[in-house]
Amino acid sequence: MYSNNEVISYLQANKILALKLDHAVSAVGQQITNQIDILGKGTTRLLYYTSCFTDEYNDVCQRQKTEDLRFRNGVIRIVQHGDVVYDMLRIYFEKILKYKNNEQLEYIKKSLMAVNIHIAASTLTGAGYALAVATSVRIGMNLRIQLSALTGRAAGTAAGVVATYGLIQKAADSAYRLHIQYPAYYSALYTQQLEMMYFLIEPVFERAGTLEAQWASDLGIASIITRMVR
Repeated sequence: MYSNNEVISYLQANKILALKLDHAVSAVGQQITNQIDILGKGTTRLLYYTSCFTDEYNDVCQRQKTEDLRFRNGVIRIVQHGDVVYDMLRIYFEKILKYKNNEQLEYIKKSLMAVNIHIAASTLTGAGYALAVATSVRIGMNLRIQLSALTGRAAGTAAGVVATYGLIQKAADSAYRLHIQYPAYYSALYTQQLEMMYFLIEPVFERAGTLEAQWASDLGIASIITRMVR
C-alpha cells in the first residue's frame, strides 16, 4: 500500500514540484504495464491537440484542456491535502450508506463480523459508519498503485511529454468510465476535484465489484467491503 509521501517523493524526483503550477503535469511520466500502450495514448492525445487549430474540433481541444487542469488540481491535492485514496473511499461509502437505517447498518456490521472483519464505528449512523468503513478498508486494502512503474525520464524530454499525456489520457478514460457506470459517485468526486484521480483505485474497485453497490442488497454491500479489504 502506498503512502502520500511516496507520491510526493516521486513527484519531487521527477521535478514536478519545481515547476510552475500551470505546467505541473508536464513533468509526470507513466508506464503502467505496457509502455507502448501508455505512449500510444499520449501520442493520440497530443494529436488531438492539433484540433485546437481548427474551429470544427474546438470542443475536443477545450475538453482536453479542462481534463489537464483538473488532473493538475488532483496532483496538487495529493501534495497539499492528504490521503486522496482515503478521501475517495470516504466519499464512496458515504454515497452507498447514506440512506441506510440502523437496522440495515447493524446487519452489514454483523455480516462483516461473520467473516472476521470488524468495523470500529463510534456511532451506527450512515455518516459515522461510512467514516469507519473507509478507515478500515484503507488500512486493510491491498492497494498497490503502480508508483514503481512511473518512468524516471527527466521533465522536458519528448518521450516524457508523451508519457505525461498518456497518463492524463488514462485518467480521463477512467473518469469517463466512472461517469457512465456510477454517475452519482462521479459527480461527488468531481465536486471535490478528485474524478481525475479515480484511475488510482479503479483496478481495486473493478476487482471488488464496488460499482455494483448502487444496486446491491445489504449482504451484497458487506460482500463488496470484504473483497475490498481482502
